[in-house]
Amino acid sequence: MFEQSLLEGGKTNKPWTFMLSFGIQMMVIGLMVLFPLIYFDALPRTTLTSFLVAPPPPPPPPPPPAAVVARVVRVIPRQFDSGRLMAPKVIPRQVAEIKEDELPPSSGGGVVGGVPGGVPGGTAGGVIGGIIGSMPTAAPPPPPPPVKVEAPKITRIRVGGNVQQANLIRKITPQYPALAKQARIQGQVRFTAIIGKDGAIQNLQVISGHPLLIPAAQEAVRQWQYRPTLLNGEPVEVVTQIDVNFTLSN
Repeated sequence: MFEQSLLEGGKTNKPWTFMLSFGIQMMVIGLMVLFPLIYFDALPRTTLTSFLVAPPPPPPPPPPPAAVVARVVRVIPRQFDSGRLMAPKVIPRQVAEIKEDELPPSSGGGVVGGVPGGVPGGTAGGVIGGIIGSMPTAAPPPPPPPVKVEAPKITRIRVGGNVQQANLIRKITPQYPALAKQARIQGQVRFTAIIGKDGAIQNLQVISGHPLLIPAAQEAVRQWQYRPTLLNGEPVEVVTQIDVNFTLSN
């Protein structure tokens, strides 16, 4: 019978069955929609959290930079610089006038040669800052005696060789070394010497000269004697230069 009804034009002969099936389908769809709302514990926690938790708010904008207020420093021109009156660079609009108060008249009457604003009963010709009533003042203490500075005492001076040669009172001629004479060596031996206060050679040092001529020159110069050199009437040591010449005769 079902097969016959279905084959006839595709239409059913009982409309209530269509309504019943439609109602059952709507009920199933409603249950599927309401079930998650009633039994929300059964839903996945991650999905539920993503649905219920609101996203974090965006970060606040940074504060605006603080405005830098430029301070204008007013430079007041100086009228005096190192004790000198400086001319103004700009002519001022107003010029201040300085008025000095007049001194009160003296009650006791001034005298000729007195100080304005003096004390009655003072002495004529008094000075500003003096003791009231012209009382005698103590004499200032005498100035300290001058300190005598003694010049440093000179015990040694430097004299040129030609000048000191004039004070030579005993001169020993050196003997010409035989080896130097055979080798035909001649020349000059130069010393720097300190002549003591008694005129004797104290320190003799070689500056230049041939090695074969130096020993003979040293032996002779050590025996030389000079006249003592006086400075302000007192003998002093002398630093000088001594030259000894060795010359072969033809």
